[in-house]
Amino acid sequence: MPHRHSKGFTLIELMITVAIVAILATIAYPNYRNYVIRGQLVDATNGLASLRANMERYFQDNRTYIPTVPFPNPCSADSTIGKFTIHCVTSDGPPPTFAATATGIAGSNVDGFVFTVNQSDVETTTVAAPAPSAFQSCANAWVTKTGGC
Repeated sequence: MPHRHSKGFTLIELMITVAIVAILATIAYPNYRNYVIRGQLVDATNGLASLRANMERYFQDNRTYIPTVPFPNPCSADSTIGKFTIHCVTSDGPPPTFAATATGIAGSNVDGFVFTVNQSDVETTTVAAPAPSAFQSCANAWVTKTGGC
């Protein structure tokens, strides 16, 4: 009986290919998600750094962080930068203080991330669920990548 060459793939070959793709996807997706999150965290840190610099300029001009007429301070209203909402609180002291917070918008990739900075340039990061567990909270720095403080 002559042997005919088959055309196409066998079921076993197809199942092996699907298994390999599934294994690669389980490794690649979390890494890709963390990569995307790292890119979005920069919005918060840049926004807070800019706000802090503007607040210091305002303080040098007015000797207070509290809004004065007719000069509103840079944190008079909440703002949105990327996937973060930035909120600021001021106090006339003594000593005069401010605290700015960038909170990840609910339902976004950065939900669960909270960055803060104050007039003394103390930076903190709080990471809570549903943020990936690969990111950790830090009491003295802004965390923008996985692996620690």
